[in-house]
Amino acid sequence: MTRLQAREQQKPKAGLTHEAILRIAGDISDAKAAAVEATGATPEELEEAAVWAMGENDVMGKLRLPLSGRVAELYDILTADEDYGNERD
Repeated sequence: MTRLQAREQQKPKAGLTHEAILRIAGDISDAKAAAVEATGATPEELEEAAVWAMGENDVMGKLRLPLSGRVAELYDILTADEDYGNERD
């Protein structure tokens, strides 16, 4: 391992910022954004949860895997009210 690789591994990974959360999840309340931020989730995890919350996971049909871990936690946060994803209608 080179010194550069070692330094990269030691850097703390940046969590999602409030702005990034809103960019990925859309128009959610500040309370939900704070709850998402508190999970320490990655952008990829939030994107997956947002797709599930908007119902776009139906494309996979029976092949889709159930949610687990942080993605499931994010899904629960995003869908705590019934309005998430309905802005498309």
